[in-house]
Amino acid sequence: MVYLLFLVISLASWLIQRSLSKKFEKYSRVPLNYNGAQVAQMMLMQNGINDVTIRPTGGSLTDFFDPRNKTVNLSETVYNYNTVAAAAVAAHECGHAVQHRVGYSMLVLRTKLVPVVSFASQWMTWVLLGGILIFNWFPYLLGVGVFLFALTTLFSLITLPVEIDASRRAVQWLEQSGITQGETTGYARDALKSAAYTYVVAALSSMATLFYYAQMFLRRN
Repeated sequence: MVYLLFLVISLASWLIQRSLSKKFEKYSRVPLNYNGAQVAQMMLMQNGINDVTIRPTGGSLTDFFDPRNKTVNLSETVYNYNTVAAAAVAAHECGHAVQHRVGYSMLVLRTKLVPVVSFASQWMTWVLLGGILIFNWFPYLLGVGVFLFALTTLFSLITLPVEIDASRRAVQWLEQSGITQGETTGYARDALKSAAYTYVVAALSSMATLFYYAQMFLRRN
C-alpha cells in the first residue's frame, strides 16, 4: 500500500513538473512592457521596501528571496525578460519580501526553522540508515532518524501557506498596478498556481515517507 502511494505521488510530481514547464514556456511568449527586474523594483518600492537588493542568479526557475541578506534573486530568464511568466515569478519573490516586512507569521516560523531543518537534513539520511542497520542493538537511533525527518516534513507543510500567500500578493499587486490586466492576470495566476502544486506534492511525498519510517520503527518495537 505504501509503495503504491509512493508511485502515485511520483507520477503526480512528474505530471505537475511537466505541466509547470509547459505553462512557463507558454507564458514566456506573452510579452509585457516590463522585465522581471523592473517588476520587482516597482513592487518593492510601492510596498515601501527600500532595503532589498534585486540581483540576477544563474539557472532556470532558481528564483528566491533571501531574508538573511535581504535580496531578491531572479534567474536570468526572469530578470531580463519582458513576459508574463517573468513578471509572475518576480512578483512572487517580492511577495516574500513583503511577507518579511509585515512579519507574516508563517514566514517568521519557517525562517526560524531553517537552521534546525538544515541540521536535520544534513544528518537524517545517515541516522536513518544507521538506525535500520543496528536496530537490533540500538533501536532508538531509528527513532531519532524519524524525528529528524519529521522536522523536514513540518518545514514542507509550513512552506505551503507561505508560497500560496506570496502568490496571492503577487497576482493582486500585478493587477492593481496595471502591469497585467484581464487575460494576462489570469495567465500569471495560472502559472503561480501550477508552481504551488509542486510544493503540495513535495509535502505529500514527505508525509508519506515519514509515515513509512514511523511505521517501520513502531513495527519493530
